Amino acid sequence: MIDNTPASVGTAAGAVPAETAPPVRPRLTFRQRLSLLDTKLSPYVYVLPFFVVFLIIGLYPLGYSAYLSFFSWPRFGVAHGPGVGWANYSHVLHDPIFRKALVNTLGIFVISSVPQIIIATIVAALLNTELRGRTWWRMSVLSPFVVAPAATALIFGSLFADQSGLVNGALHGLGLSGVDWHSNRPASWLAIATMVNWRWTGYNALILLAAMQAIPNELYEAASLDGAGRVRQFLSITVPSIRPTLLFVIVTSTIGGLHIFTEPRLFDTNLQHQGGANYEFQTLTMYVFNTANSSTDPYPRAAAATWIEVLLIIVVSLGSFLLTRAAQRRSS
Repeated sequence: MIDNTPASVGTAAGAVPAETAPPVRPRLTFRQRLSLLDTKLSPYVYVLPFFVVFLIIGLYPLGYSAYLSFFSWPRFGVAHGPGVGWANYSHVLHDPIFRKALVNTLGIFVISSVPQIIIATIVAALLNTELRGRTWWRMSVLSPFVVAPAATALIFGSLFADQSGLVNGALHGLGLSGVDWHSNRPASWLAIATMVNWRWTGYNALILLAAMQAIPNELYEAASLDGAGRVRQFLSITVPSIRPTLLFVIVTSTIGGLHIFTEPRLFDTNLQHQGGANYEFQTLTMYVFNTANSSTDPYPRAAAATWIEVLLIIVVSLGSFLLTRAAQRRSS
C-alpha cells in the first residue's frame, strides 16, 4: 500500500512540511553587494552635479531676487535699504512702459510660436517620408539654429532695414510703399517673429521627427488598406501619436517666446537699446535689463519685474499644457 502523506522535514512533532519550507537565499559576496549598491546609487550620483550647479547659480539667485524685490536699493549703494513691501511691484505694474513691453511680448509670442509649431510639424512630416538625401535635408533644417545670433541679426538687419532693406526694395519694385520696420509696431513684431521662426523651426522639427520615427509602420499600412490618404494618416495617426512630444515643444516654445531677448535686442538700431524710439518692440526681458540700469531703485524694481514675468510664464505654460491635455482627452 502506497502512503500518499506528504513527507515532513524532520521527525519531531510540528515539523514544517518540505513543500512549504522557505527558500534559502545565497549569501551575497562583497563584490555582489557593491554592484547592487552601485546600481541603486549611481543614477543619483550622475544627476547630483546638475542640481548642485543649479542650486548655486540658479536657485539661489532666484530666491535672492524674490527677497530683494521687497526692499529699496540706491543705484550705487553697497547694500539694500529698508523694506518697502509691495511698492516695487506696484511701480512696475503701473509703469506704462511695462504695459507696452507686456503687449509687445505677447504679440511677438503669438505670431512666432504658433506658426513655428505648425510649420515644424509639417516639416517633420515631410522629412519622415522617403526623400532622396534625407540625411542632408535633416541636417540642413538645423543649420539656422547653429548660426550665431549676431550673424542672424546681420542677415535680417539687411532684409528689414528701413531705407535700404531687401524687403522694402522688393516692395518698391512692385510699386508699393516701403515699411518702417523699426518704428511701426506690428511690422517690428513681424520682423522679429520672422527671425525667431527662421532660427527655431528646424530645431523643433527634428524633435518632432524623432517622435514620428517611433510610430510603428503597421499603423500606416493598416490605414492604407482601409483607404486612408496621406493627409488622413497624418491627422489620425501621426498627430495623436506624437502628442506628448508636441506638448513638450509647445511648453518649451511658450517659455522661450515669453522671455525673448536676443532677437529684439539685436534688431534694435536705437543707441539707447530700449526696443525702438517709442518702445515699439521692447519685450519684458528687455524691460528688466533696462530697469536694472535705471536711476531709482534699479535692482529691486528689476527683481520685481522678473518675478512678474516668471509668474506670467508659469500661467501661460500651464494654460498651454491644460489646453493640450484637454484636446487630447477629447479626441481620445
